[in-house]
Amino acid sequence: MRVEGLEHFNIVAADIGRTVAFYEKLLGLDAREIPVAPKGYPGRWIYDGNDQPIIHVQVHDPERHGALDEARATTGAIDHVALACTDFEDTRLRCEELGLDYRVNDVPKMNFRQIFVSDPDNVLLELNFRGG
Repeated sequence: MRVEGLEHFNIVAADIGRTVAFYEKLLGLDAREIPVAPKGYPGRWIYDGNDQPIIHVQVHDPERHGALDEARATTGAIDHVALACTDFEDTRLRCEELGLDYRVNDVPKMNFRQIFVSDPDNVLLELNFRGG
């Protein structure tokens, strides 16, 4: 067996509308109903530019996840999620326009730039831009 790539990551959202809007507005991703979910399921798949569902956002369910603070503690050692991106300057400007706190990391020797920003559920994103 070998791992061939990341399928998706899942976010338990305190406010699903706010979380979905964050990914659509900042990264230009497309949130859609989950095709295999029962009608009315309070979750969304968020698709990348290649039409692949890479983020699964679901509503916090106290029966399943425990208290919201407990749900936040369950990911423990996961520090951040890294996404391959394009158009560094457009993304940086979107962070500014949305009033987001973010940090830029430049690695000139590798022709590589990064933006670190947290989503509304405090998931740290590492947005990677190769080639300048």
